[in-house]
Amino acid sequence: MTRAFLILSALIWLPYGVYCFVTPAALAASAGVTFQSPTGSTELRAMYGGLQAALGALAGLAALRPALVRPALVAIGFLTAGLAAARALGVALDGGFGAYTAMGLGFEIASASIAAVLLRRAQPRSA
Repeated sequence: MTRAFLILSALIWLPYGVYCFVTPAALAASAGVTFQSPTGSTELRAMYGGLQAALGALAGLAALRPALVRPALVAIGFLTAGLAAARALGVALDGGFGAYTAMGLGFEIASASIAAVLLRRAQPRSA
């Protein structure tokens, strides 16, 4: 199950990150996020593109290299929990709960939960 989760994570994060890096303006239609300067475009490329592509690459490498499984699960767990918490707090502070937010929250909560369960299963049992 762990390998399947890592492969699925790689197949979601990596292409989406590359897409956001190559086409940051596409975020305007899907997420309502725009930029007003080259610095803004670079920021979207970094946060939506680079960060997400890197997480997908880590998940993909971990699916192939057992030594990276635990670090990848920790990274996925912490990052997606952080995204979900900030997104939920953002909705509470700003309002506006649309389809993009709902899908993001669902994906992030599921990813964080699955990563936590898989990490717990991987823990060595103490005597």
